[in-house]
Amino acid sequence: MLVLTRKTGEGIIIGDDIRITVVELKGGGVRIGIDAPKEMKVHRQEVYDRIKQENKEAAQWNIADLNELSTILGSGGDEK
Repeated sequence: MLVLTRKTGEGIIIGDDIRITVVELKGGGVRIGIDAPKEMKVHRQEVYDRIKQENKEAAQWNIADLNELSTILGSGGDEK
């Protein structure tokens, strides 16, 4: 891990097209600004972790569950 010290208004560049700037230091926290291409996904760590967990849970469906769901959806949801 690269650890840098930056002051308000200073930043770092990642690659050729990602810029991170320290916007404000306040109350033990730091506000940062991120300029990145629109196609680059940028998430807070807790959001990224939740997305990863939900994807992992979704991938654990077994084939019987998927077949049953397919049958239900194929019949317009009228299966009981």
